[in-house]
Amino acid sequence: MEEESIVPNFWEDSTNAQSKMKTLATLNNQVAVWKGIQEQIVTNLELLELANLENDSSFLDEIRLETGQIEKNVEEEEFTLTLSGEHDQRDAILALHAGAGGVDSQDWASMLARMYTRWCDRKGFGCEILDVSHGEESGIKSVVVQITGHYAYGHLKAEKGVHRLVRISPFDNNHARHTSFALAEVIPKMDEGTDVEINTDDLRVDVFRAGGHGGQNVQKNSTAIRITHEPTGIVVTCQNERSQRQNREIAMRILASRLAELERKRKDKEMSDLKGDHVSAEWGNQIRSYVLHPYQMVKDHRTNVETSATDEVLDGNLDVFIKAYLAFQMGSE
Repeated sequence: MEEESIVPNFWEDSTNAQSKMKTLATLNNQVAVWKGIQEQIVTNLELLELANLENDSSFLDEIRLETGQIEKNVEEEEFTLTLSGEHDQRDAILALHAGAGGVDSQDWASMLARMYTRWCDRKGFGCEILDVSHGEESGIKSVVVQITGHYAYGHLKAEKGVHRLVRISPFDNNHARHTSFALAEVIPKMDEGTDVEINTDDLRVDVFRAGGHGGQNVQKNSTAIRITHEPTGIVVTCQNERSQRQNREIAMRILASRLAELERKRKDKEMSDLKGDHVSAEWGNQIRSYVLHPYQMVKDHRTNVETSATDEVLDGNLDVFIKAYLAFQMGSE
């Protein structure tokens, strides 16, 4: 790829060239990380040999400390091997939708939104709300979030599916136990015009005023955008930015991502038809349960990984579930 990048006509197709250079940079980074680990190992072995030759035990503590760091680095890089999907390195679009259950499910959707925001903080990922529909009483009906960071989609694809909450409802005067559901959709963020071709004749674009909580208007100008892709019926809205142009650009990127995901599902279905039975993690098939009453437990039904530290999980400590699912998925392929 490096040899290809220095060919005189390489940049004639700038879009293709930029894509290849981005891939090349990622590959160079991966190679550099493994070379760095190799250098650490060589240095540590040299220290060990020197300690043995001079019969000097003062090096041993330093060697043990360095060995522990090497093991940690190798484990982290081994985990990235599970992130080898076509789009795993991309940013992600996360959409959360409250399920049946009224205000309890809307409150649960908002709790999930906070959980993923806190997870982003822990990972050092960027997190930006692109569109939100608030509940009349509390919580949210739906929210669309853009999450930026290396392998953001590769991590978050483990979160696709239905999340189930069991608790004493704070909205029930009888303090009854309620079960609520919310759906998490995760798709890789696509760049408009480079990954998916969109015919503008297939689009219906509506402009409206951005609304605040409870339907209040937060802007006098019509800057919010709703784009409908008529052949598929996909509807995308964005009202986060102050200008109509910015909202349109973001909405088009989300639309491109959703169309790419639709095509991926079509291809997956063709493959599953060839492979045979396949259980899909879609609406109605809960992937994880969060039980807050009568006991404390979060359990992933795909891997059977569970923990009683519910507060930590809801505060964004999700890696144990994500890593277990990705390892499970790699083993099943």
